[in-house]
Amino acid sequence: QVQLVESGGGLVQTGGSLRLSCAASGRTFSWYAMGWFRQAPGKEREFVAAISWSGGNTYYADSVKGRFTISRDNAKNTVNLQMNSLKPEDTAVYYCAADRSARKGIAIYQYDYDYWGQGTQVTVSS
Repeated sequence: QVQLVESGGGLVQTGGSLRLSCAASGRTFSWYAMGWFRQAPGKEREFVAAISWSGGNTYYADSVKGRFTISRDNAKNTVNLQMNSLKPEDTAVYYCAADRSARKGIAIYQYDYDYWGQGTQVTVSS
């Protein structure tokens, strides 16, 4: 079993930055592909970014490409999401997720992921 705990959310003005972190329990974290998803009020949860187990491959939703950066530190069992140039439409609860399949690449679909955090709120004011 893996537990994921997100942190770093908050309130920021348009154009500002936030850095989300996800701390994972378990000794096999380095095998897992990791991802970030978000859910805005009244909307379905959507993919944001993903990273392979090695950190060598990353993938982003078009809506955040060039503004967000996903990274991981396998020695610390953490995955991060640096969010720059934030927009009001980025307002959502952000979730960290882990894929235990030990795939070599990345996972971009919700059904690929086995473990989910509780989420952290990000609010961008206009």
